[in-house]
Amino acid sequence: MPDAILIRPSDHAQRIPFDWGELTWFASGPLGNADDLTVGRCILRPGRANPRHYHPNCSEVLLVLSGRIRHTDADGASREMGPEDTVTIPANIWHQAENIGSEDAVLLIAFSSADRQTVGED
Repeated sequence: MPDAILIRPSDHAQRIPFDWGELTWFASGPLGNADDLTVGRCILRPGRANPRHYHPNCSEVLLVLSGRIRHTDADGASREMGPEDTVTIPANIWHQAENIGSEDAVLLIAFSSADRQTVGED
């Protein structure tokens, strides 16, 4: 990546649909616009959860932009989260988010690696 400010239009983002919602990647190594982080958005549909997973090569910060979720950690402890709540998840920690509201939950997600890896349950 060049040593300059790089602006990418929204059509450069990588959108990946799932039955539980959608991931959209805005900045990462594979997209060619970040050397040391990954930034994306997660949308969880009402009553749905992403699969339990962990990231072996990076930590994650999740910020709830809208909606309400229940975030569950490796020990099964869960916390309800709403707009502007954040959770910081170290590498190698199993976790999962579930939308407990009646509307889409929109989450900003950022990772400490430009090539985020995920290990998860199907």
